[in-house]
Amino acid sequence: KTLPERLLRERAVFKVHSDFVAAATRGAVAVVDGNVMAINPGEETKMQMFIWNNIFFSLGFDVRDHYKELGGDAAAFAAPCNDLQGVRAYAAVDVDGLCTLGTLVVDYRGFRVTAQSIIPGILEREQDQSVVYGSVDFGKTVVTRQDYLDLLKKAGNALKILPHSVINEKGEEVELCSSVECKGIIGNDNRHYILDLLRTFPPDVNYLILDGVELCKESREAGFPRQHKHKLCCLRQELIDAFVEARYVLFMKLAAFHLRGLDKKQQLLKDSESSKEEDKEASAGKALADKEKVDEPSKQTEAVTITDTCTTNGVSSEVTSQKEVIAKAAQGVGSLKDNEFDIRFNPDVFSPGVKHAGDEERLKKEQRLVKEAADFLVADQLPAFVKDCADHSCSPIDGITLSEAMHSRGINMRYLGRFADMVAPIEQLKYLHGVAVAELITRAAKHLLTTYLQGVDASNMATAISHFLNCFLAAPSANIQAPVSSDELKSNRKKGKRKGRHNLSVLDNTEWTTLSPRSLWEQLRGELHSYYGWEFPAGTHVSSGCPEDFLESLGVHKCVLLRSLCLKCGLQLLHRDYALEQRTRAPFTEEDVVNVFPVAKHVHPRATDAYSFYLTGQGKIQQGLLREGYELISEALNLMNNVYGAMHPEIAQCLRLLARLNYVMGDYVEAMAYQQKAVLMSERVNGIDHPYTITEYTHLALYCFANSQVTTTLKLLYRARYLMLLVCGELHPEMPVLDSNIGLILHAVGEYDLSLRFLENALQLNIKFYGSRSLKVAVSYHLVARAQSCLGDFRGALHNEKETYAIYKAQLGEEHDKTRESSECLRHLTQQAVVLQKKINDIYKKNTSAALPPIQIQAPSQSNVLEMLNIINGILFVQIRPQDIENFKAELERRQQQASSGEVEKHAVTAGKESNCVVETPTTAEVAAETSR
Repeated sequence: KTLPERLLRERAVFKVHSDFVAAATRGAVAVVDGNVMAINPGEETKMQMFIWNNIFFSLGFDVRDHYKELGGDAAAFAAPCNDLQGVRAYAAVDVDGLCTLGTLVVDYRGFRVTAQSIIPGILEREQDQSVVYGSVDFGKTVVTRQDYLDLLKKAGNALKILPHSVINEKGEEVELCSSVECKGIIGNDNRHYILDLLRTFPPDVNYLILDGVELCKESREAGFPRQHKHKLCCLRQELIDAFVEARYVLFMKLAAFHLRGLDKKQQLLKDSESSKEEDKEASAGKALADKEKVDEPSKQTEAVTITDTCTTNGVSSEVTSQKEVIAKAAQGVGSLKDNEFDIRFNPDVFSPGVKHAGDEERLKKEQRLVKEAADFLVADQLPAFVKDCADHSCSPIDGITLSEAMHSRGINMRYLGRFADMVAPIEQLKYLHGVAVAELITRAAKHLLTTYLQGVDASNMATAISHFLNCFLAAPSANIQAPVSSDELKSNRKKGKRKGRHNLSVLDNTEWTTLSPRSLWEQLRGELHSYYGWEFPAGTHVSSGCPEDFLESLGVHKCVLLRSLCLKCGLQLLHRDYALEQRTRAPFTEEDVVNVFPVAKHVHPRATDAYSFYLTGQGKIQQGLLREGYELISEALNLMNNVYGAMHPEIAQCLRLLARLNYVMGDYVEAMAYQQKAVLMSERVNGIDHPYTITEYTHLALYCFANSQVTTTLKLLYRARYLMLLVCGELHPEMPVLDSNIGLILHAVGEYDLSLRFLENALQLNIKFYGSRSLKVAVSYHLVARAQSCLGDFRGALHNEKETYAIYKAQLGEEHDKTRESSECLRHLTQQAVVLQKKINDIYKKNTSAALPPIQIQAPSQSNVLEMLNIINGILFVQIRPQDIENFKAELERRQQQASSGEVEKHAVTAGKESNCVVETPTTAEVAAETSR
């Protein structure tokens, strides 16, 4: 396929998918509101199905005890999301000839509706006759087909799915390359469709109580395995990829370890054969021992670990050929094949009711591999994520960014309680503990609200929601009145209404009126424990309502919980100032609930060629090839506009990157133009208070200042700071960056008092997050000293600049440029203080009534302020002289010559030809100072 053909196909797919999502969302709302007639109206409400606009709709309830052994309604509620993950995975692989259904999962008014496109011709036949691959009864009746196997094996290679055989009720051995629940149906259009992909990925044994499966030490200490509400817990595709990559790295290390041992053994045998005298043999042994001692100390621990891995897996270190080297390494990483690296997973390995064919030993090996993947999540991925957060390479702002960060590392959100417990003892991650706890509480509240709203009639929806919010967020001392159903509802029940989904669901159910703050928070406590394995700390009082003291200790505001819950449940409230701290009356009334809108989950088609250009452009930028990177990103933007149209989150990312490239290349006007588009687009596609939109505001403020638009800059920074307070509160590492920007610009326009307030707040926050000896703190001390000197407080300025000098001296040394600059600044401040003191003494001696002369303050130039803003925002221009490149090459050659004499790995390094290299990092002064060194 050519590029134009691929673009045409992707544009058509994106257009059709967007139309399907819009139509299916409208249909789901109509189904829940009772405006669509069921195709089986005589069945029980939960079992009803619907067809509207050629889209099939089903409800998230356990129909005919289909999920009885897996968790009932809880499993039926979770299955559509698992199925959606499978659809996303197969759609990304895009095997020619293998088709998936258009799938949408909609949560609306407490009901989960699954919308699917209809396979051509499926309504004309029975399901048993339609399915030509898979099982319709969880493994009892299993059929297969060779053309499906060929297609699924192609996809399985990318998805790490192992072909396996199962035994059906007739005792026949049937080969599959998916879970038994996966069904294959050939439509009247002769296309091969697959559906019910809820077990595409292996099960998570940390949430399954299984006999004969012993988890690793870290998992047992964390309280696993745990009983979950359902048995459909699966590992994420990102975790599978990370696990396979980690095992492959270990495989290569094991192979190198055994190969090195084989070379030593062969060399020893050769020396033994050539030597005829015992003293020569002894000397050869001594030389070999000396050679082993000169190995790098840093690799000794790794060698011990690799040796332990070999011993643990029962692999002897004695190898006699290179084939055995590969075999030993493969066995050491648990490969399914003895002579090569093969890590794939059997999704049915722990499925109840499935009979596996083949020998017992192979099944145990497949089970052990699934267990080790679950252990990898707890023992490796979670600690690595906590370490990234502690290093501030990842700083989630709210629950949305936290879930994205966890999912990108393959960590399911059911591990959020474990993550919160891991970050709780770390003082510098107190802000993240607050973000995690807020997300835990709102997710548990969402679970309760989902069940709560199912028993509420449409006419009482606003009353019920406002009552739930009052019980959830009102102060414990507030007077919460129990709502009463309206007379109109009672009369309608007596007369009888037309049959609709929402009317059939209530059936005189007024249980929601009995909810109280105490009962709600007791249910929340139970939900947090059963679902997330998390408990409120000892001494936290939730028996009377919202634990305000506990939330305040974490820096979590009630507005953060309100915003998060509304976004998750699709609640739209009246725009006004809610008195959430009111102690006497409830903050919400039924007039405050404006609307309930559907929350849809679906597959997002991607412009593959545009994304490839984007990634290549990022690689060029990281290499310092800015112009080439700029051209590639521009081409990616054109392709995205061709596929997506005018508005899309990925287009906003492209615009932001192009704006940053224009800025670092000196074209400030063009940078501001691109960033304005990025801001407007982010507001539309992400939301006006989304963390990405806050970042866009910050970038635009920097570019506006570069274009001398100081007033606009301050407005943007104030807006970004307000949104940060709304989203996560003041306790976050991004807040000192905003305060430093605001304080620096206020200092530039002469507002020294206000500037000092922002800079001092930034200093205190930086000390809290990065420690008192961080280079970020040194920059904050310096900025505060500058502001104090302009106010004439030379004593305070000298104290703060001394702190800056002490940090630079300890971290960088006395000869570093930053240390020298700080020393010069100290000398200048001392001189100014001496001059001022002399004038004060002269005044006291000559005339006590005379006033001090005004302090001569020289306003910093725009270039000076812009340079400091760049450092604060993580942009550093590193000037590399040709002589530095030559010195680097000479040093590299010298080290390579040294390395060639010993047994160390060689790394090829290519020196760049650019004399100006731009480095953009998530940190600011710390990386800037270290890099400039």
